[in-house]
Amino acid sequence: MNKGEERRSKLLDILRQAGADPVPGFKLAEELQTSRQAIVHDIALLRSAGEPIVATSRGYMLATALAPGMQKIEVVVRHRPEDTPKELYSLVDVGVRIVDVAVLHPIYGELRGRLELDSRADVEEFLEKVSSCKAHLLSELTDGLHMHTLAARDRKYLDEALRVLEKLGFLVKEDSQDETELETLAEARSR
Repeated sequence: MNKGEERRSKLLDILRQAGADPVPGFKLAEELQTSRQAIVHDIALLRSAGEPIVATSRGYMLATALAPGMQKIEVVVRHRPEDTPKELYSLVDVGVRIVDVAVLHPIYGELRGRLELDSRADVEEFLEKVSSCKAHLLSELTDGLHMHTLAARDRKYLDEALRVLEKLGFLVKEDSQDETELETLAEARSR
């Protein structure tokens, strides 16, 4: 085994041990005594070899880390960008993980970004990163209409998340104009 293969093997071990906790690239670089650029290169090689590594706003993790015992739902929501903190904090406060965010873009189809937000601290870190990078939210591409995959160990937390989103006026219900818009985008995507 050459040095690069050995480093990639150790990188996978670190991600397996971290479980559902994303590991920042700089921490991987420190632990493996290499550069951040080498980590990016190693991640690309591991992905091309079929390893289910995902990048989140908080670091790298194995996509399989969430699966055991977790229930998932996908919700469709719409709100203004300035309501994003209220949405994210409300969801983690009821005990759900915000796995990702997705939009159906009329040109590019589905665009999805991993979030892996479990706590207020995670949300704070995500919002700070958005602010400091002057980044735009995916939902801004679709006038606030977007989807989230939510996960929890018990269905009661997912049900509570639905109630909270409905109370905030963010939840898109079936037969609404937003739902019709999503169906139109999905049809355009399948052409």
